[in-house]
Amino acid sequence: MPIHDWTRVPSGLFHDFHQAWSIEIRNALNRGRLPKGYYALVEQRVDGPEPDVIAVETKTKGTASPGDTTAILEPPKTRLVARVPSEAGRYARRANRISVHHPLGNVVALIEIISPGNKDSRHAIRSFVEKAAAFVRAGVHLLVIDLFPPSDCDPQGIHKAIMDEFLEQPFAPPADKPLTLVSYQSASEIVAHIEPVAVGDVIPDMPLFLTPDAHIPTPLEATYWATWESCPEPIREMVQPAV
Repeated sequence: MPIHDWTRVPSGLFHDFHQAWSIEIRNALNRGRLPKGYYALVEQRVDGPEPDVIAVETKTKGTASPGDTTAILEPPKTRLVARVPSEAGRYARRANRISVHHPLGNVVALIEIISPGNKDSRHAIRSFVEKAAAFVRAGVHLLVIDLFPPSDCDPQGIHKAIMDEFLEQPFAPPADKPLTLVSYQSASEIVAHIEPVAVGDVIPDMPLFLTPDAHIPTPLEATYWATWESCPEPIREMVQPAV
């Protein structure tokens, strides 16, 4: 299933797809893709009812083990990898460290699907980036899905904006791959596993870390397809390329 051009629709229409996709991802993770004891919930924004975050939680401290067939210990294979050196990472973690809790368990990972509203003002992008960095500093792994090209507020892309919170490094998405999928691994050093993509590309599955060493593949392509299948026809017509 190729990625569609979501810049063709008003943000309110993408919101509908965004909500449905969040639920599909949550359901897919809970159908046996997570190790025993882990579960995924769709969480609400602090300032409104939009379900834009999928939280992966465990009843106990994360303990995905080598014997667990759903968790992978080998490093994921993404097109690009960026690292915050261990010393810089330690200093970054000391700043504004927060503790993340949930009444039902410990949040170990988050999946965030970027909406146009996350990038439509400097205040919005700053708020998102600061929260994203705070979660990673706190040891919460983060998968960011951005199907929108860089804006005036994130001219070098969402990954560069987030990574600058830890350490400023040169980075720009390839000109022919302006959309970004990036998984942040919060370990002894912060590691970003990056897949630049473009409209028309098949959306790849991405690693979601559950512990500093173990991750699972997140079924982005299958869930995107399932969401597309029930997407209202008028919206589908707007984002599909002209024949």
